[in-house]
Amino acid sequence: MDDQTAESRDRHRITPTQTEPRRSGRRRLLVIVGLVVLIAIIALALLRPHAKTGAGHGRQAAANAAEPVAVTSVSTGSMPIELTELGTVVPITNVTMQAKVTGYLMQVLYQEGQHVKKGDLLEVIDPRPYQAIVDQYEGLLAHDKAVLEEARVDNARYQRLIAQNSVAAQTARDQEFVVQQDEGQVKNDEGNLAAAKLNVFYCYITAPVDGRVGIRGVDMGNYVTAGSTTLTTLTQMQPISVIFTLPQDQLAQVTDRLRAVGDLPVSAWDSANLKKIADGTVRALDSQIDTSTGTVRLRAIFTNEDEHLFPNQFVNAHLLVDTLHDVMLLPTNALQTGPNGQFVYVVQPDSTVKVQYVKVGVSDNDHAVITSGVKIGDRVVTDGTNHLRPGAKVSIQADHPAAAAQSDTTSQTSSGSKHHKADGEQGETQQAPSTGQTPPANTGNNATQSGTNP
Repeated sequence: MDDQTAESRDRHRITPTQTEPRRSGRRRLLVIVGLVVLIAIIALALLRPHAKTGAGHGRQAAANAAEPVAVTSVSTGSMPIELTELGTVVPITNVTMQAKVTGYLMQVLYQEGQHVKKGDLLEVIDPRPYQAIVDQYEGLLAHDKAVLEEARVDNARYQRLIAQNSVAAQTARDQEFVVQQDEGQVKNDEGNLAAAKLNVFYCYITAPVDGRVGIRGVDMGNYVTAGSTTLTTLTQMQPISVIFTLPQDQLAQVTDRLRAVGDLPVSAWDSANLKKIADGTVRALDSQIDTSTGTVRLRAIFTNEDEHLFPNQFVNAHLLVDTLHDVMLLPTNALQTGPNGQFVYVVQPDSTVKVQYVKVGVSDNDHAVITSGVKIGDRVVTDGTNHLRPGAKVSIQADHPAAAAQSDTTSQTSSGSKHHKADGEQGETQQAPSTGQTPPANTGNNATQSGTNP
């Protein structure tokens, strides 16, 4: 038993010669790992200064890069003051053609949509029954005229006899009454004949005005009833009118100009307010203000020679009430909005930009009147303002004078009703400090207009 235990211990005992190779492998692995870590530290230390230097150069280059911008020069021009309102095209004359007599529609002498002149024959209702009545009244009138003539002859004879005391006075007096009765009958016959002839005239339907014929309401051969059957419509197209409304607050301005210059120019634009259709003048102002809307109606007249204005069409009426001359103008896309009001980026001689707050007068979608803050000749950034800051370097891509478009054409509005804003509605002019609070980047077009849709 003791011999077996000793033999087992000898079998499991680890001799020094067995552990030596394991310890040598462990040391070798630790040495390799240490060398790798050391090499990595050395490489990082060597490369880090170069990385820092490259990043610094990149940031500096980005900071010194000039922002590409488009600029315009402040110059003088003319600015129209317009009131823009939604209006409706309304014909001056619109006739609903109805039958004035009853009968069968025998002829239709027009094409739908055709232009006709006043007096042109359009339709014919069977006139034969009415012509027969005319013939009857003509015969009756001729008979009654003969009876009247006979009564007058008898009356003259009685008057001679009464002078000779050959007939009773009452008999002569009765004959006078007979003459008067016959005269009344003839007058009645003449009236009936005139009415019968008028009905015959009504059988021939003619155009009461120049205009365009609409879609016919009754086809040929149908029976029409007087006063209840609409045959067609006739609309005067030239000239034509546009009726629009203005807020009561602007009524005084318009009436003053009407008294001063007479007719006021007005232009009609399409419903999207993108394209001008026609030019006209304001001819009439309503006699009272609508209390439910606080607006007053105006009627503008257009020659409409090309007939681009069509009845019941919705248009935008641009009413020119005044024109400002020799004022400083800037494109509205040059205006930015900051915490202290509206400002522009002015390009300095060293190609850097300066923030300059301005006071804006009236404006439209394209240009704004600048009352103070800049001077004639200043170069102002109009495009590329998104990344600009005070003192930033810029690279000018274009230079266009602001007054190239004199704003003597009517302004375009996106929708609804817009009006020019008065000078006093903008913030006070002030110079933006070179340090401290920085205005935000461009927030878009800030041309302000207001109005009331009818």
